Amino acid sequence: MRQRLVVATTNAGKLREIRELLGNIAIDLVALNELPIVPPPDEDGETFEANARLKAIYYARLTPDLTVAEDSGLVIDALDGTPGIHSARYLGEAATYQERFTEIYRQLAMRPYAGRGARFVCALAVAHGDRILFETTQTVEGEIAGEPAGTDGFGYDPIFFYPPYGRTLAEVTRQEKLAVAHRGKAFRALANWLVTHRIGGDGG
Repeated sequence: MRQRLVVATTNAGKLREIRELLGNIAIDLVALNELPIVPPPDEDGETFEANARLKAIYYARLTPDLTVAEDSGLVIDALDGTPGIHSARYLGEAATYQERFTEIYRQLAMRPYAGRGARFVCALAVAHGDRILFETTQTVEGEIAGEPAGTDGFGYDPIFFYPPYGRTLAEVTRQEKLAVAHRGKAFRALANWLVTHRIGGDGG
């Protein structure tokens, strides 16, 4: 019987992306909508890592399987790390990303000499029961674009300019993004851990 890995998401698109990143590892991915229905945990950690750990343990208690959770967001140096761990809820959960972009550019305009350095961060944790078995934090370095550009990404991708590509992450292909982006790096690190610990594998 193949091993299972619970992924703390209900997003089918994200699940497909993770499946691709895990390559040929023979492990069945299970989304949260296949577990007992529970309210989401309070993400009250002060770091990406703390939130990833608490989510992983929270959902791992519902299943005998390994559980992976991640917390990610955009960190802008000139804004003292804003929006950071609050990226998904910046300006409130009902705010659109266009509204968030407008506020970010407004704040940056008030600090014209502070630079545009920024990074995406993804902290990932794997839990079994109450124990964290593996964790990693990965980043992709870039800068805030002069203006939003591109329609292929999601979230903050249109304002995140990646210098090696000379484009924002919303202007590149999905394959180009996965090759360098924070979440892609984190799940490839997870894949290496799974192989090292002989969880899954090529065909079993």
